[in-house]
Amino acid sequence: MGNHTDTGNFGQLDITTAEMESLASFCEAVLPPVSPPEEYSGEDDHYRNKEALRSFFSTSGSRTPVIRESIELITKRGTVETYLVTRLVLFLLAIRLGTLLICGTECLVSRWPFVKKFSELSLEKRERVLQKQFRNWFLTPIRAAFVYIKVAFLFCFFSRVSPNGDNPAWEAIGYHVNTNEKKPSETHTEEPLEKGTVETMHETEQTLLESLSQKGLEADTDHNTIRIKCDAVVVGSGSGGGVAASVLAKAGLKVVVMEKGSYYTPSTYPSTEGPGMDKLYENGGILPTIDGNMMVLAGATVGGGSAVNWSACIKTPKSVLQEWSDDRKIPLYATKEYVSAMELVWKRMGVTETCEVEGFQNQVLRKGCENLGINVENVARNSSEGHYCGSCGYGCRQGDKKGSDRTWLVDAVSHGAVIITGCKAERFILQKKGSNVGGKKMKCLGVMAKSLNGNIAKKIKIEARVTVSAAGSLLTPPLMIKSGLRNRHIGRNLHLHPVLMTWGYFPDKASSSFNFKGRSYEGGIITSMSKVLSEDSEVRAIIETPALGPASFSVLCPWTSGVDMKKRMSRYSRTANLITIVRDRGSGEVRTEGRISYVVDKVDRENITAGLRQSLRILIAAGAEEVGTHRSDGQKLVCKGVDEKSVEEFLDSVNAEGGPKAMTEKWSVYSSAHQMGSCRIGVDEDEGAVDPNGESWEADKLFVCDGSVLPSAVGVNPMITIMSTAYCISTRIVKSMTTD
Repeated sequence: MGNHTDTGNFGQLDITTAEMESLASFCEAVLPPVSPPEEYSGEDDHYRNKEALRSFFSTSGSRTPVIRESIELITKRGTVETYLVTRLVLFLLAIRLGTLLICGTECLVSRWPFVKKFSELSLEKRERVLQKQFRNWFLTPIRAAFVYIKVAFLFCFFSRVSPNGDNPAWEAIGYHVNTNEKKPSETHTEEPLEKGTVETMHETEQTLLESLSQKGLEADTDHNTIRIKCDAVVVGSGSGGGVAASVLAKAGLKVVVMEKGSYYTPSTYPSTEGPGMDKLYENGGILPTIDGNMMVLAGATVGGGSAVNWSACIKTPKSVLQEWSDDRKIPLYATKEYVSAMELVWKRMGVTETCEVEGFQNQVLRKGCENLGINVENVARNSSEGHYCGSCGYGCRQGDKKGSDRTWLVDAVSHGAVIITGCKAERFILQKKGSNVGGKKMKCLGVMAKSLNGNIAKKIKIEARVTVSAAGSLLTPPLMIKSGLRNRHIGRNLHLHPVLMTWGYFPDKASSSFNFKGRSYEGGIITSMSKVLSEDSEVRAIIETPALGPASFSVLCPWTSGVDMKKRMSRYSRTANLITIVRDRGSGEVRTEGRISYVVDKVDRENITAGLRQSLRILIAAGAEEVGTHRSDGQKLVCKGVDEKSVEEFLDSVNAEGGPKAMTEKWSVYSSAHQMGSCRIGVDEDEGAVDPNGESWEADKLFVCDGSVLPSAVGVNPMITIMSTAYCISTRIVKSMTTD
C-alpha cells in the first residue's frame, strides 16, 4: 500500500539462513509442541475430535511451512520501520553478541564460547525470553519487533489454506468453513455490475480502449496516455462513492467510477479468512498505525467498506446532529433534507430491524444484559431478517447483504455509469484559474490514474466536468495533498472509533448455566448493542460483537506462554468476544498514503475502560466460565465460585492500557474499522477541508463524498451517516452543474 508497504531496496535483501533459524526458533516458542492439558483428555463430550486436539498441541511452530510466509508478510505489508526493526532483531538473535544483548543471562553457558545463539537455547529458555521481552518497557522497539513477528506468524499459521481449502489446526479449534453454504438465489448468481464494469486487470492497452468504447465512453490514446472523457468521475466505490455515482448517473450525467480493488460477486467472494483479507482489504487487512499500537481495517474492493462491513445500520444520533449543526455550524445536519436522505438510504439499503435467529455472540450479549437489567437494543441490518451469515466480513457469499455493490452501483450502472476496476488514482488534474479575485485559485479537470495491471503501462487520464473523491478517510487526504492542495485540515482530525475487546468462554455442554447455541463465527455479526452510560445518561461507549476468524482471533489474543496460547485457540469456537467502541474526542493524522498516526486520548481511554468493565459484567452475568481482556499479561478471571468482592476487585484492575510501544509493562493492541473526519466539512477554510457543500475550498469542481467529510466521530457504525451525507452532497453537485 503505497509508502506503507514500500520497503525500498531493503525489501530485496533475502533473509539469511541464520535469520531463518532465529525466526523458526522464535515461532516454535510461540507455538511449541506440548501435551494437551489433562482436562482435554477426559470423556466430556464438549471437547471436539480428540485426535485433532492431540495433533494440534503436538505441532511445533518451527515445522510448519508458514515461517517464510511470516517474514514475507512483514516485508509486503509492514511499514518500513516495522520491516527494519524486525530484520534487526532477527539479525541480532542470529549472532552470539546480539543474543546476549536481547536475552541476557538466559544465553550464558559455562563453556566456550560462553554465549549461545537464540536458536541454540532450549525451548524453555526461549519461552522465558519472549515472556521477558513482552514485558520490556525500557526497549519498546525490541518489544514491538517481537510483537510484529508473533502477529505475522500467528496470522499466517491460522489463515493458511491448503489446496483442498483446509487448515490442519481448524478441526482442533472447532472452525469449519461451509464452502457449500446456502446457495445464492438466481437473482444473486448473476453479476449485476458486469454490463458496466471494465476490469483493467484482464485487459491490455488495446483491449482496454475497445472495452471502454463498448461501454459508451469516449476514449483515445497517444504514446503516453489513455484519455477518457465523461461528465463526472468518482474515485472510489464504497459507501460514499456508490451513492454519488447513483445520484449523478440518475441525473443524466455520464459517470465513470474508478476503483483500485477488484469486483467480486457472491459466487466469487473468498470463503476463508486469509484470501478474504488479502483480496478485499487495504494492505491485506494488516494495516497498523505508524507506532504499531492500532490495527486498522478498511475495505478495498468494489463496494468498499459496505461490501465487507458487519451490516450494522444505525442512523446518526440526534445528539450528534445537534452538535454538528449548532457547535460546528454545519446547517445541513439540522435540515429535513438530511433526515429525508437517511430515510431514503434506509429504504434503498433494504434495512430490516429484527433478526429471526441470533448467533452465539449476540445471544451472550443479550442474555447478559437482560440478567443485569441494563439496556440492550436490536441493531438493524442491510439484509433480510433471516440472514444468518458470520462471514460477511469477507463479502456476503449468500448475496443477502445489500452493500453499495448491490444497490447504489447497480442503479448507477443501469443509468449508464462505467466502473473501471484495478485503476488507482494518482492525482487530481488541477488547473490554475486566470483570475481568482474573490474566488478559488484552481479548477479540477479530472484525474490522472494508473492501472495496477503490469500489461498497461500508459497512464489513464479521465477528463471530467466534475470530480468526486470518495476514496475514504485514509486515501482521500493523501490524494488531495499529492495533487497540490494545501488546506491545513486535509489529513488531520482523523477519527478511528478505537476499540478494545473482552472475551468469555462458554463450554458447549449441558451442565452450563445457559445453553447458547452455535459458534463464535456463526450467525449475524452485529444484531445487538448495549450502551455504556454515564451518571447523567450520556453515552460513553457502545458494546457490540465482532467477526473474528481464527487468524484475527489469534493475533488479538495475549501471548503468555505456548501452552496458554494453544489452550486459548482450542477454545476459539466457544469464546464470545465483545467490542467496546468509543466516539473518540482525540484524533490522528494521515497525510501520506499508509502512514497513519494516532494516539488514544486520555478521556477516550477512560471511556473505553468503562466499556471494558461493563462488557465483562455482561459476560459474567451470561454465565461465562472464564472472562478476560486482551491485555498483554493475559488478564482473566475464573468465574466458578467467585464472590462479588473478587469480581469487583478484578474489574477495578481493568484499564485501557497503551500500545506495545508505551513505556509500561502491560499493553494492549487497539483496533479500528471506522475512519472519519480527515477532510472534514467546515463553515470556512479555517474550520474544515471542504465547504458545507462538500467542495474543496481551493479548487472548483472538486468534491469529497466519503467518511472523511464528517465533522467529527459519529459514535456508532457510520455507514448510514456516510451514505446520507454523500446523498446530500451529490444532489447539490447536480444542482450546481445544472445552474452553471
